[in-house]
Amino acid sequence: MTHNHENDLESSSSSLNSSLHDAEEERTIAGFLLEERHKEDGRLGKRLSHLNSIPHTPRVNGSIPDVTDATLDHERLSERLATYDLAELQIEGDGNCQFRALADQLFRNPEHHKHVRKQVVKQLKHHRKLYEGYVPMKYKTYLKKMKRSGEWGDHVTLQAAADQTFPPGHLGKSIGFFSELLQGHAMNV
Repeated sequence: MTHNHENDLESSSSSLNSSLHDAEEERTIAGFLLEERHKEDGRLGKRLSHLNSIPHTPRVNGSIPDVTDATLDHERLSERLATYDLAELQIEGDGNCQFRALADQLFRNPEHHKHVRKQVVKQLKHHRKLYEGYVPMKYKTYLKKMKRSGEWGDHVTLQAAADQTFPPGHLGKSIGFFSELLQGHAMNV
């Protein structure tokens, strides 16, 4: 049996080129996102600092709500947004919607969802003790699952995104505002 070493070299070379291209693309995106974030630095807190909290009592659904309940919940969300002169933005529902929504809010572009997912998974990986107790499966399996594009984000990925983006005390009152909006929407839909 003969083994063709040229094919091995071509395969190895294309894998290396692909890896180098991915790394270069990741550095470019990270640089762009960092630059965008610096432009926005401090503006979010300033824009939201004048807002007052709306009282909220979370409701946990035992099943998928019927159309009437879902419609009422959506109307309630729209009213909350209108109170703060905000509007709902439709995000593509491809399984990356949580990461697209976060990318839109952080970088003004939902197409940066891959970078956001990567950063969330990095947070989960580096701070396992913070999140492991909230994951209903083996943690390594969960991390593998969350690395995949199209995998739905959950309460754990949302918390990791918040922890990574807004360290404790960073935005204070604004975090409560976002949490309240998200609870009002996520818990009631």
